[in-house]
Order: sequence, then structure tokens, then C-alpha cells
Amino acid sequence: MLLPDQTYDESDGAFVDADLHRDKVQNWLRDSVFAEQPGAAAPPPQQVEAACCVAKRILCTLQTYDRFLQANGIKPEFFCRYREKLALQKLLLRKHAGDCNHGQDASSSNEAVHLQQRLRSLSTELVTLRNRLHVGQPPPPGVHQPQPPLPAQTQPPALPPANKKPLRTTSPQPPLGRHVRGQLPIPAASNAASDASKQQSASAAAAAAARGSNNNLPDRLSQPCTPSNPPAPPLPPVPAPTAVPPPMAPADLEDLIHLPGPLTEDAVLRALQARFSANNYFTNIGPILLSVNPYNDVGNPLTLSSTRGIPLNPKLVRVVQDAVRQQSETGYPQAIILSGGSGSGKTFTSMLLLRQLFDVAGGGPETDAFKHLAAAFTVLRSLGSAKTSTNTESSRIGHFIEVQVTDGALYRTKIHCYFLNQTRVVTPMKDEKNYHIFYQMLAGLTTDERTKLNLDKYSIHNLNYLRYGDTSQDEAEDAARFQAWKTCLGVLGIPFLDVVRVLAAILLLGNVTFVDKPSANSNAGANGNAIEVGVEGESELASVASLLGVPAVSLGRGLTTRTHNVRGQLVKSVCDANMSNMTRDSLAKALYCRTVATIVRRANSLKRLGSTSGTLSSDSNESVHNQAEVASQHASTVGTAGSKSSKSMAALNNAVRHATDGFIGILDMFGFEDPKPSQLEHLCINLCSETMQHFYNTHIFKSSIESCRDEGIRCDVEVDYVDNVPCIDLVSSLRTGLLSMLDVECTMRGNAESYIQKVKVQHKSNPRLFDPRPLEARTFGIQHYAGRVVYDASDFLDTNKDVVPDDLVAVFHKHSCNFGFATHLFGSELKALFARDTAPRGVSFRISPTSHTDLQNGDEPVSTLTQDFHTRLDNLLRTLVHAKPHFVRCVRSNSTEAQTQFERATVMRQIRSLQALETVNLMAGGFPHRMRFKAFNSRYRLLAPFKRLRRTEDRVLEDCHTILQSFALAQQNQADLMKENSSSTVSTSWATGKRHIFLSEGARQQLEEMRNSKRHKSAVLIQCTWRGWHLRRRWPTLRRTLELQLVRPSNNASKNAANAAAAAANARPRPQPIAGTPPPDIADKCDHKMIQQTCSLFGLDLERPPPVPPSRSYTVTGNTKLGYPQTRLMKMAFPEDGSVENVVLLKGETVLVVGASPRRGHLLVEHSNCTLHVPFQYLELKPTQQQRGVSI
Repeated sequence: MLLPDQTYDESDGAFVDADLHRDKVQNWLRDSVFAEQPGAAAPPPQQVEAACCVAKRILCTLQTYDRFLQANGIKPEFFCRYREKLALQKLLLRKHAGDCNHGQDASSSNEAVHLQQRLRSLSTELVTLRNRLHVGQPPPPGVHQPQPPLPAQTQPPALPPANKKPLRTTSPQPPLGRHVRGQLPIPAASNAASDASKQQSASAAAAAAARGSNNNLPDRLSQPCTPSNPPAPPLPPVPAPTAVPPPMAPADLEDLIHLPGPLTEDAVLRALQARFSANNYFTNIGPILLSVNPYNDVGNPLTLSSTRGIPLNPKLVRVVQDAVRQQSETGYPQAIILSGGSGSGKTFTSMLLLRQLFDVAGGGPETDAFKHLAAAFTVLRSLGSAKTSTNTESSRIGHFIEVQVTDGALYRTKIHCYFLNQTRVVTPMKDEKNYHIFYQMLAGLTTDERTKLNLDKYSIHNLNYLRYGDTSQDEAEDAARFQAWKTCLGVLGIPFLDVVRVLAAILLLGNVTFVDKPSANSNAGANGNAIEVGVEGESELASVASLLGVPAVSLGRGLTTRTHNVRGQLVKSVCDANMSNMTRDSLAKALYCRTVATIVRRANSLKRLGSTSGTLSSDSNESVHNQAEVASQHASTVGTAGSKSSKSMAALNNAVRHATDGFIGILDMFGFEDPKPSQLEHLCINLCSETMQHFYNTHIFKSSIESCRDEGIRCDVEVDYVDNVPCIDLVSSLRTGLLSMLDVECTMRGNAESYIQKVKVQHKSNPRLFDPRPLEARTFGIQHYAGRVVYDASDFLDTNKDVVPDDLVAVFHKHSCNFGFATHLFGSELKALFARDTAPRGVSFRISPTSHTDLQNGDEPVSTLTQDFHTRLDNLLRTLVHAKPHFVRCVRSNSTEAQTQFERATVMRQIRSLQALETVNLMAGGFPHRMRFKAFNSRYRLLAPFKRLRRTEDRVLEDCHTILQSFALAQQNQADLMKENSSSTVSTSWATGKRHIFLSEGARQQLEEMRNSKRHKSAVLIQCTWRGWHLRRRWPTLRRTLELQLVRPSNNASKNAANAAAAAANARPRPQPIAGTPPPDIADKCDHKMIQQTCSLFGLDLERPPPVPPSRSYTVTGNTKLGYPQTRLMKMAFPEDGSVENVVLLKGETVLVVGASPRRGHLLVEHSNCTLHVPFQYLELKPTQQQRGVSI
């Protein structure tokens, strides 16, 4: 048969590489284009003949491709380039038929370019298909493939391809016309026939098949052609790869790199669906974890506390253990990066990972650090999550959880928040909700609390910030969550009343509306300016002023007046109704986001054991990037921007690197989403998602490919991944990006129409930017990596300005505001504003909190919303670049949040955008891993014989070769034992480069398995050897002790046994020693003289033990002291033998505890007019009974 990247020459039966023919096609295309030009000479007949020959070879390959799909029952639609293949086939038939009949064909240049691109894409996919069907090239020099010996009865293939491996060598080849599933069809041949006859028969069959299926093909295409260069002689066949156990069922397939058969999107999808049906929601792609969200618990608030009862998946446990192990071994920072669309389960998975991280390195959920962090997430989830059109518990705040680890032990955690969706506070979108905390507060406040907060007359249906969205509510659930939120605020040490006063003021601000009304001054009417601002909702305005601790007159003046600096003179003007309403919304957004930032700072204030001034911060106050130059704040995500000086950027990178050493981070950022309509915040969210996808592409695909190319390693697998750098450049490039142009438009005081017009003129030739249908003046579309999104730019400029006037900020100064928490929210701005004598003086401040150093002594803010977000995103990337990433790719199983429902179309779109197929292809057949020689030697040298290792710095490469030889020998032994089950398609090859050793995923897994096995065997050997030596050393002493025990008289044996039985009945049972632990040596005991000195020092008497302290008259459960009597349940039967006066307490029986027993660890239980001393382990409080107690 014809391989996808080969053609068969019928003249001498040799295979010729398709690269030569591809060059001929390109030359023919170029000549065809030149033929259109006047005066162009016709191509020579030899060139036309070669082009026709190439066309015949390509058509034969395509026909073999179709026959293979039909024989194996594979739908062609599952291949990405199927339609392109059909178009290419028709185009080749038409063009080459015209060439053969007329000598030349007129084709346009665009058509030629498109044909070359399609041919290249089709060739790449066919090469990928060939590699998945055991048809790979032998390794180039430096690349090792395991080569077990062939069985004795195995015959070489009928057509040994040049530089190719046979399909299967462990079973006879099927005859022509019979196809084995998972293999390309192989022509049959007699064993006695010569190679020449085999090749001639195969070529004849291929030519006949081509003529039979293409009757309209010219005769010239059916004739053999002679290539210009002589063919290379065929190489001998390469043995089959290392045999492994037979493939498992799709539901039991733990790693997709072991997927049997052709690698297609349908195969990946079927494997995921089979595992999803078997309740296996986590699947590996090599070291990458793929998670499918089953929506088993849609109402879960997704906090550390709410996920404590969910069992941890072993794959998640392995991710955390690998991160902790690598951090402890190398000291290198680790980052667990979760990515996926909105609603794919990133937050849920991050909580499970964080809980497991505390179990491994933090002491478990009972530590103060865990309780503090759990309380922080309970508070932040209510403040930062909202219901969207696609996700009930959508996280509107991105989190980067930085866990500081030293020597494998967790000692500090820090949360970095990225708050973008501020507009939701004032204008929730249709069919969506505002932030959860508002609904929970209205459902959970008591009557007295509602009266204090002036909310007794309000509900969801008459509050403007809530009633325009989705008004459905589960009041019982919201009230329960609010009580938990209130408790967690107390754990963090934040006054509950301070926070709810601000939240209530935000809700009431929405009912304050400013309107234009005629002025009372009649003279003004002659000039046409008879307009002044009126207030609808004066009672709400007074309530807001009372809650914020400011005079109502001052608050109204701050909302409706504006100070301007005109040539050094301060002029005050009255705003119109529209401007006043925008200032009102700015105040509501500023109060909300600053409250969130204050809570995050408080959550990060626990156990500051080390210097953290250089780490990323939840706001701008502690961010290290503020120490850098201002010009570096708007650097491009893809590295297209610069700074004022290279020294400042180097200092910034060093500060970030040193500040983040020794941490394990969990990144839960925004997921891709496509709401209708999409605003500026959604553009920033999708830019963040694009950036995370680019980071994944760079780390997985680009770095592997470039490293192999730089070090001269040729890989058989060609990964055709989609690079999204053009989309990121479109949005965030330094001068022509959409965000940069938006900043310029804000500076020029433009409008949305002019901005869209400039964008379309600047990027008219960019294929990533498109015009939506129907075409509107304020909309534009972007082709993201996960789909097309249409954005409405009506509010882009106002949202990007992100300012609040100083007239309003000055109201909250301590001289006029008696609410300290509100003054604290604007602390940096007030300090900068009142640093001069004149205040207010016509400046603006950011809605989001800004550090004092960024305010530049009260001048205009240094950045806009998009600039600040872009700067913090750049700093996050710098942190991730210096860390070892662990990827968790999250996928939502359906679009309706239905429980255990798998929608193939929804999952297919996501795995295609996440490039799961390309990842599996690279992990199964490429070199995704590389290690320095020294690192490889340090980790795997235990696999090689000790005497053969050089163990010197200058001989490290020789040691690496020795280790690899031992590994190859182990593979050979494994193949000999399991050669009858050779069905694996995973490459186990490696290659030695200039500075690295390149490993396939299969080789890495086998190396790790062999290393773990070797370490376990060595540990067992060391332990048993030491135990035997230690016991033999102590045997003389033990033998003398046993002899003395045998000859000792046993007069008081019965008495001692009775006393021991009584003591055992009354005393607490002592823990049993660990099995196999020898008794302590007599010589190891303490000296009696030392004991006496210690007792005299502390006033102890060895003759009389200290008295037992009196029992408490209460018990403690949780934070409550419970007195006696108590009603409890029996956890187990007591006594187990029923020997205490024939009274038996059965398991599950209700008993009355009247007090503490004088016996240690016992309680007094009254039952059937008898008082029993029952150990407290046998009893538990009734879970349904409300015990009265005192809170502590």
C-alpha cells in the first residue's frame, strides 16, 4: 500500500519520499501561475509529466485513505481535514486532467496558495494517522526505539518501505482485501516470491485500484513515471515496539495516550464518555489531568467547608503529591493551573486540590490555618460569585492561591484576587443575578437587623440593583448561607455590622435617581439653561448617608457637583442627571470592590511568618510590580512590549522570582464565556483565558518542538496545534491592540462609534476580527480560540475610565465621616487628596483600590481598568514562568447543568478548543519531556549498576548513557515476557541532545515505575537487614531475660493475674506497640540517680503518684459547654462480654449520663436503676437533640 508521506515508483519498485514530489507540486503551481501572465512560456513536457505523476500518487493515497476508513467503520467527518481532502481531490483531478490534455492550466495565485496550504495540512494529518497505526519511521541518529527480537515464524512485510517500520510483525499479514481493525490494509504475497515480484504485484494492484475508481483519469496518469533522482535502497524492517499488556476497556483507560486504534476526536470523545458513564470524571493525558464536570452537586457553594464531605479522587491526590514532592526535592516553585470554560468545574477542583494540599503538607483540616482559610473562602465566595446564563455558581473573581511551603510543611497561605466584573453590582444582565451576598443578606437578616440597616421595607422586587435581573430565590438556602457567612466574618476578625452597613448602602443607592427639572430661576430660562438636578428617593439618600456616616447634604453635593481646574483656577459646576447617576453607580462599585479588597487583605494577615512584600497581591497596595517603572505596567502578554530600561525589568523579574521561591500555587482564573451582549469585562476575561491557553501551548507544544529542533532531534510526530498569538496581539498589543486603542480613545474623549471605526480601519486585514450580522455601529466580533464572540462597545469608554471624582471621595474624610470603615475604604485616596491644602481640586481616582504610591501625590490615576488588569496579568505570567506548571484541563459535560448528562457536541467543542487531540498525539509519540544531563543522572542513576557509574561532573554524559542502556535492557526483558500481547501504540523512545535527554511519555512512565520499584525494594532490604542485625545484637540479653523468667517461682502468679485483670478493667487501655518493634533494652533505660534528682527538683514523690485531677462538671462539644445530665447513644455494646451484673447496653440504645466517673476516661450512666462506669468512647451525643449549653 502507499503510506501517507510516500509514493511508489512503478518503474523499479522503490519508495520515494513525498517531500520531493511536494516540491514538484509547488513548482507546478508556480509555473501555472506564471502561465497566466502575458508572454509567459509554457512549462516543458517533462515538468507536466512529473506533475501528472505526482497527482496520480496523491490520488492513490487518498483512495487508500477512504478504503481504510470504510473498512474500519470510521466516519470521515471525525477527521479535521476531511472536507479539505475532498476539495483537494477534486482540484487535483481537474487541474491535472487539464494539464495532460492542454499542456497548461490557468489558475489564480490565491488558488495556488490555498492548494499548498491544504496539501500541507492534509499531509500532516495523514502522517499523524500513520503514526497511530504502528507505521512510524525508524529513529534518526541519536533516537532510541526499543527493539525486541522477532519471533521465529514472523515474515518480513510484503513491501518493506524505506525508512519505515512494519505495521505488525507478531502475526501473519492478512491477504489483500481483508483489513485488520486498527491497521492500514497490507497486500499479501507469497513467501517464496522475490522482493521484485512482490513490489511489481503491489504496484499493479495499486494502479488497478486507481484506474478502477477514477475512470475519467487520463491515460497519462496511469503510466509509470521515472523520478529525476535515483531512489534510495530500502532498509531492512525494524522490529516491533516494546510489548505491553493488551488495551483496557475505554472505561478503564486511565491515560488517553494508551488509546487503541486510530487517534481521532471521536476516539477521545468515546473514551471520555465511557469513563463518564462509569463515574470516572478524571482522565490523564500523560502528566496532564482532564476533568469532566458531572454537575452532581449544583447547589454546592464551592468552599473548603462545603467540599469536606466529598471524597478525593486518586488522580487529584497524585497531582498534589507530585507538586509537593518536586517542590521539596528541588526547591522550585510549583503551580497547579486550572483552565477551561465557564462552568467547567475549575473552582470545585481547586477546593479539592487545596484541601488535599493541607492534608499532605498542612496538618489537615483541624489546624488554625485551614479554618482561617476556609472562613476566608466562605466569605469571598458569597461576595465574588453570581448566577450567569450558563453557570449557577460562576466565579466572577479570579484566584491565585499561594501556599508557602518549607521542607515539605505548609506554614502560610495567601490569596490573590482579580476582580473585573464591577458593572454587575449596578446593572446585572438579563436572566442573570447580582452577587450572591445581596440575596443572602436579604434572606438572612433578622427583623431588628433589617430595621437598623433601613431595609425593612425592601425586597428583591423593589431594589433597582436587583429587580432587573433574575429574581428567583431559595430563601431558606440563602438564609443558611448567610448565617455561615456571618460566622466566618467573625473568624476573620471583621466586624459584621461594618460590612453589612456598606452592603445595605449599596442596595439603597440604586433607588436614588437623579432627574433634570426646570430651574426656579426665570432669568436662566431666557438663556436656555433652565435645568437643575432633582432627586427621586430622598429617603433612600438619607438612609445611605446615615449608613455611611456622612451628612446627607454632603453626600448629595458630592454626587451632583464637580470641581474643575481651569488654568489654575478651581471652578465648581453642577452635573446633569445623567452624570449624577453615573457618579452614583461609580460610588456603589467603589464601595463594593474596596470592601472585597479589604476582606482579602484581612484574610491574608494570618501568620505573617516571612517577608511577603514581593509576592503578588490581591490589590495594588502590596504588589511588587508597583516598584517597577510606569512604562512596564502595560507590557504585552506575548512579550512585544518593553520598559524604560532593561535594568528595571531585570530588577522586577528578580524580585518576583525571589519572592515566590518555595510556594505551591493553585490558579483558578476566569473561564472563557460568550454572554449576550458581551461587555468590556468579558473582553478582559476572554483575554485572560486566551493568555492561559497561550501559556499552555507554549509550555506543552512550542517548547517541545523548538527544543527538539535546536538540539537536532527529529521527531516522527508532527503536532499541528493552533497558536493563538494573533488573537492576543489583536487585543493587547502595545500600540495597535484593542485595549491600547481604547485607552487612547478615552484620553481623546471620543465615543464608541469612533472607536469601532478606528479599530476596523486598523485591523481590516486581520482574520481574527469580523463584522457581526446584523451589522451595527457599536459592535464587533473576535474569533477566539474557543469560538466567536460579539462585543457591544457602547459602554467600553465609561467602563474603562473607572474613576470616581474627588468631590465624592472628600465626603468620606474623617472630619466629616463618623464611620471609620468607610473612611478606611478610601484611605489611600484621602491621604493623597489632603496632602495639599486645596481639596477637592478636580482630580479623579480609580474605582478599584489603588496604593498611595500610584496616586502620584493626588494627580490623575496612572492607569485605566484595562491597563491595571493587563499589568497584573503580566505579573502573574512572570510568576508562572518561574514555576513548574501542573495542568488540569476542565470540561463541562453539558450546557444546562444537568446531572450526569454527557452532551457529545458540547464536550467535542471544548476538547477541540483545549487541543486535547494534539496533546494526546504529542504525549503518545513525541518527546514532551526533556531533562538536563545532571538532573537525569541524579534522578535515575539508581537504575544502573553502581560499579559502572563514573559519578564525576565531567563524565555525567557517560553515566546517562549507562543508565539508558540499563533501561533498554529492562525493556528488552519485559518485551520477552510479554511479546504475545504486543498491542501498545505508545512510544517508549528517547534521544540524546546537546544539553538534554529527550524522553517520550511512555519512556518517562516506565522510568518512574522502575525507579519507584527499585526504591521500594531497596527500602525493604535495608529495613530487614537492619532489623535482623539489631535483633541478633540484642539476642544475648533477651535470652538471659527469658531464662530468668522461666526459673522464677510462680507462687504469686494467680494473685498477680487477678490484680492485673482488675487494673485492666478500671484503667484506660494502653496502646499496643507497633508490630515487630522489639522491647526496650535494659541498658537504654534512665539512670535511677537521674530520676531521683528530677523528682527532687520538681517536688515529686516516687512512692506516691500525683492525685488524679477532679473531673469536669461539663463536656465541650464544638464551641459549647454542655452540663449534666446528658442524653447519649451507645456507639457499641457495653460490656462486650456481658459480665457486669448481667446488664448489657446495646448498640444504638439511648442512655442517661449523670456525670463524670472517678475512673479516668469514664462517664456515669444510669440504666435500669443501676449506675455504670462506661468509657466515653462507647458513647456519643444524639445528633438530632438540641442540647442546651453555654457558648465559649
